[in-house]
Formats: sequence, structure tokens, C-alpha cells
Amino acid sequence: MKGSKFNFIGRKTTRKNGLSKVIGWETYSSDIHLPGLLHARVLVSPHPHAKVKRIDTREAEKTGTVCITFKETPQDIYCPRFASNPKQELKDTTVLTSKPLYVGDKIAAVAAETEEQAENALKLIKVKYEVLKPVLDPIKAKSAGNPKLHNFIIIRDKKISVKNNIAAKMEIGWGDVEKGFAESDVIIEKKYKTGRPYHAQLETKSVVCQPLPDGGMTVWATTQSIHGLRVQLGNIFRIPLNKINIKRLSIGGSFGSSLHMNSIIPICVALALKAKRPVKLVSTREEDTHNHSRYPCIIKYKLGAKKDGTLLSGKIESFLDAGAYNTETETYLLVMNASWINHYKIPNIKFEGEAVYTNKVPGCAFVGYGNTEITFAVESMLDEMAEKLKMDPIELKLKNDIGFGDMYYLSPTVKLRIDSCGTEEILKKGAKLIGWKDRLRSKKHLGDVRRGIGVAKGFHSSGTGGPIPLVMDYSGAMIKINEDGTVDLVTSLMDQGGGTLDAIAKVVSEELGVPLDNVVISNVGTSTTPYDIATHASRGTYVGGLTAKKVAGQVKQKLLEYASRILEKSPDALKIRPNEKIGQGIVYAEGIRGKKVTVGEIAETARQNNWGTIASVDSYHPLHNSPSFIACFIEVEVNTKTGMIKPVKTVIGCDSGTIINPRLAKGQLHGGFHRGAGYALIEDTCTDKLTGELLGEGYLTDFKMLAACDLPELVNTKVFFADTHEPKGPFGAKGIAEAAINAVPAAVANSIYDAIGIRFRELPITPEKVLLALNQGGIEIE
Repeated sequence: MKGSKFNFIGRKTTRKNGLSKVIGWETYSSDIHLPGLLHARVLVSPHPHAKVKRIDTREAEKTGTVCITFKETPQDIYCPRFASNPKQELKDTTVLTSKPLYVGDKIAAVAAETEEQAENALKLIKVKYEVLKPVLDPIKAKSAGNPKLHNFIIIRDKKISVKNNIAAKMEIGWGDVEKGFAESDVIIEKKYKTGRPYHAQLETKSVVCQPLPDGGMTVWATTQSIHGLRVQLGNIFRIPLNKINIKRLSIGGSFGSSLHMNSIIPICVALALKAKRPVKLVSTREEDTHNHSRYPCIIKYKLGAKKDGTLLSGKIESFLDAGAYNTETETYLLVMNASWINHYKIPNIKFEGEAVYTNKVPGCAFVGYGNTEITFAVESMLDEMAEKLKMDPIELKLKNDIGFGDMYYLSPTVKLRIDSCGTEEILKKGAKLIGWKDRLRSKKHLGDVRRGIGVAKGFHSSGTGGPIPLVMDYSGAMIKINEDGTVDLVTSLMDQGGGTLDAIAKVVSEELGVPLDNVVISNVGTSTTPYDIATHASRGTYVGGLTAKKVAGQVKQKLLEYASRILEKSPDALKIRPNEKIGQGIVYAEGIRGKKVTVGEIAETARQNNWGTIASVDSYHPLHNSPSFIACFIEVEVNTKTGMIKPVKTVIGCDSGTIINPRLAKGQLHGGFHRGAGYALIEDTCTDKLTGELLGEGYLTDFKMLAACDLPELVNTKVFFADTHEPKGPFGAKGIAEAAINAVPAAVANSIYDAIGIRFRELPITPEKVLLALNQGGIEIE
């Protein structure tokens, strides 16, 4: 069994904060309450594009309410993203604005004794707008005559003029694309379109800010990076970082929606500074829905291949609707390109990417981060290519796969070797479990219901390590052995709910040789932890684990040095093993009876003899980001009378190297399937074509997600892991989270085609679209 050589890695264990979550003792930012706390609300624009000509807060202030407008907040333009290299940041955002760019853009805020009083105060603020023409069609946004949403952006402290509302642009390629197409026997050219789903994380954005007598600030906030947030606030408000302390709390999910500084946080800081009292600001679900979404995109894909299935040439044009602000688009385009070129071996490629500003809710990071969108196009196209070539799609995938021993491209000039890859294993085993070879013979048509089976493969990097100028990636940790042999794990790494910190605790326990129960994840803040960039890009276990393993190794050497003084043996002759019965790690000299001592005894002896604390603190920057791989098989039922689509069986195979925690890893695969299937079938936020406003009543009535009854029964859901070991990862582990979603939408689309013979290239694939396509005999994207 993989993982059996380890003491704790690969074992099913109880989650450290599992009980506190179940019984409601876990603390989230909205739970924080302080003496003298004020409650805040934000005034937002009802117009998609306007100028504030006059704003009057006097009536609101007469009620004792603290008010701020764009006039009283810093006007410095900033980039809210945490992971960007400051040298490459695209800045276009302010704390509050006098020129709202979407329905929901923030122009003023108030703080009062109660939330009700604050809400009433908002109604007393008088605003006169000059309503401007909105730019809502991303294709037409570039046309001459349309208003400029941003006159300039700032890069490296230089103002750069924005032309034709283009937020970001990227062009990458190699080889001779046209020559490759000329030499191809089969060429397919199609257009794919994806929707604008909302993250729908369990916790809406919230923040509590406490001003300090020295001009500093303590902050409890919904965030994926406490250090990234501290740097942002320090820069905006000109506060020294040693006077800002961001507390790490549990976060009720994120899916990427807090990879940037949430817009309510600096607003709350500004209110607290003015009020000189602590302030709490919690977003409603509707406000949160109007605050962020996945980037909708259009992907034009042209692919050429030889008769034997060898891919020769490919060209992708990717077009993003950025929304009102440029939160992530440049790195999003970079990842879309990298996701394509690392999928299959294509000697001639060209990628052209563009993002355009519109007067809509800003897009931002979403789990999968561009890879999901590209994989939908790539794996749908490969299914079509296999049909044209009369090949089995799995055979075509394996023939062109980039796998073990191949080079993994971070850019056309920067590449890394793939040292672990289980793609062949998961494809072949998954095919057997789903009944792939018998799918044509076993296809059942029950009245109006048609069944079909589809497959797609995918991957995702484990972090962003390597010489990539757009992003940073390093982590830090401190590990300290207490005088009773227990261990404090001090890290600023955020756990978004998937169990990242549990995995790090297991790595520390394994490396030190102490029982897992002895390792405690300390409650921390930015004042007590080394820097960590953010929990994103499936890097938590990989980069955080490598960092913790490095620091634990340093602590281990110090521990063995102290033990050698007690046992009178060289540190090189000593080993450590956990003894869970006595709740201690034991240091011993192998083969010599009586030469052993517990970790607790070593730490206490060190204290009594003034040897010092057994501890270490360090940082780690990986020069690699080993990809994990996924294969998704789905069987669906399509009702030709109602257009309803229901997944009835799924098999998901994953190569994630050594599995640190099997239960949580399987949970990631189930969760990834849920979000991926929802993205494919139902999740979207539609906007009014005249105002850009979300249609209907927002999340509660108009944004739908798949429920348990919409998913395959557990007996028809199989997940498994490849037997691989990543030599560069912590104890052989790789990331998993985003790989879990990336192949799902394409697998759903391919299974629908197998069922009814109609290819859908636009997400979500709703019952209305199915019925329309059945009536028309096909469907194409305009």
C-alpha cells in the first residue's frame, strides 16, 4: 500500500479542527466582537458607468454616524492581487471611487452603533450622478467611439495609457504554425465560450478593524494571505508593517475569491481610522454576488493533425471579459497559455490572449484559474479530432501526452522536467471502471432518455515555483519543541477548508518522528509568523509542506544534537520514532539497549541545563511546481423531452503523488467534480444587456448550484489515486485541488455528445440549450 512506509503520511486521521467546526466553535472574522464596536455599511452605485458630481453626507452625520467618501480615503491606485510581483503589478483600483464602473461599485461608507442604524444612514446620503454610456459588450468594447473606462493604469510607478479598453494582452508561440497546418491531414477550427459563475463560497466577505493608539491597526479578515493583506494595507495607508497585525482565522471557503484584497477591507480600515473605534463590515450574500465572478471567455481553437493522430499545429485566440477592474487578467492569460502548451505535444503553436474592460462585476481568480477554461476547449477538440481520425479518444490522448520525462513549460524559454506522471495508469484504470470498451454496446435508450459516456484528462501545477516574473512563490515556517515534547507549528499559510494545515502538521510529525497529536497548529498573525505569499495555485501542501519539512529537518538536527549529549552517542547514530502509547517521540541508538530518551525529556533537560529552546525558523522558494494529473470519466442521462442532463456515474483517477491524507484528498476530488459539473451544466450569472446588472434577485433565487440529488449516488462514484511518487515534493506529494475540477466540464460535454450526437461548445449546457439544439439539429456559437 502506498504510504505504508510512513508513520503518519497516508493514514486516515481525524482533522485537527474538525470537532470545533462541527460544534460551531470555530472562529471566523464575522464572529469577532470587540468593546465599542461599530457596524459598517457601504453605499454602492446603481449605475454601471457614471461620475459622482456631488455627494452630501451631512444628514447622515447628524445621526451620529461616521461617514467617509472617496474624498476622505487614499487616492493612490493599487493592485489588489497578493501573488503578483510588485515589479509587474497592473494598478487600476482605489479604495472608494468618484467614477463608478459597475452596478455595485463603492462610493461611500458609514459606521454606526448598529447595522440597522448604518443601513438607515446610507439612505440619508445624497448623491448626484452624471450617468455615462456603459460599455457592456466585450467584443465591441475595443471599438472606436466607446467610452474609455480607464484612462491609464500604473506599472512600476509609471502611467500607461489604456488603449481601446484593453486590460491585458499576451502573445506567445514557437515553430511555424502555418507550415504545420499545411502539413496536417485533418484540421478542425471551433469556438468555445464559458460563462460567468459566482464563487458561492460559504462565507461572505467580512472584516473587523481595531485601530491602535500608536496609529497601527489589528485586522481580522476573510483572506487567502494575511501577509499579502498586511503589505497592501501598509502601502495604501502609509502605515509601517510592524504596526499592522493581520490575524489568521478560519475561512469559510474561497475558491479564489480572496486571492486579492477584498474591496471592503480598506474601506473598513478607513472607517476605523476616522472613528478611532473598532469597526465591523460584513457583506450580504447579494453584495458578495455583485463583487466577483469567474472570468467569462471566448476561445477560438484551430488544431491540425496527421492521419496517424500526431498533432502538428495549434492556434488559440483567447478573449477575457475583465469586468470593471483588472484583478487577475494578465496572469490568467499566462496560465491559459501554459495550460494549453503543457497538455499535448504540439510542435507548432501560437497563443494570442486579450482581456477587455467592461462595466460589469470584476472577474477574479477562480479555482482552476484559466486551466479549466482551456481544458474545456482542448479536451472537447481532441474528442472531435479522435472522431475525425476514427481513433479511440484515450489512444489519441496517450499518443500525444506530455508525461514522465518530458519538459513542462513555464514559458517558451523556461521549462522543467516532469519526474512523476500517472496519466496512463489513471486513464486505463478509469476506462476499465467506467466500462469504456463496452460503452457502445451497453448504451441504453429508455424512452426519452439517452445515455452517453465521456472522458477528459487534465492537470494543474503545484504552485507557481520557478523563474516566472509575473508572480512570487515562497513560504515560511517556525517549529518549536516545547518542554514536554509537544510541538508548535507556526505558519501563516491559510487553510481554505480543504485541510491544508492538517497536511502540513502530518509532514512535521513525519519528519520529526513525534506523534501527530503532539503537533499543534498555533493561532497566529503577521506579527508572529514569517511571510507566506498566499494559499493558491494548489501550492498549500506542496510548497507549505516542503517549507515545513525543511524547518522540521533543522529542528530534528538540533534535537539529535541535544540527545547526543544525554545518550553520549554521536547525533549520526541516533534516530527518532513515535510512540503513540506514551504520546512521545523517542530518540534511540539503533542496536544498543537502554540508549533511548523521549523528546520531552530532551527538551526538559535542555531547559534545566540552559541549552536553549529547540526551534528553527526559515523560508523556502521552490524552483519547480510538479504538475498533478487527472482523468475524469462521466456517464450522463439526457432527457430529450425536457433537456435535463443528469450525471449518473463518474470515475475520477488522480495522480497526486504520495497522498498525505486520503480522506481529505478524496474530498477534494468529490468537491472538484461538483464545481466542475456545476460549471458545465448550470452555474452562471447573467447580466442585463443594457445595465450590466445581475438579472433577477441575485444569489438566493437566480444563481443555482447542483444539489446532492443532481449528482451520481455514492455507489456510482469512484475515485482513486495513481501509485506515483514525486521526488521533488514533500514525502513524494503533489498538489490536487485545482486539478480536480479542470477536466470535468469537457468530460460532461463529451458525454452529452456521446448521448445525443450534438456537440456543445458553450457553458453552461442548460436544458434550454439542449432543447434548442435538438430542435435545430445542432448548435454553433455566434
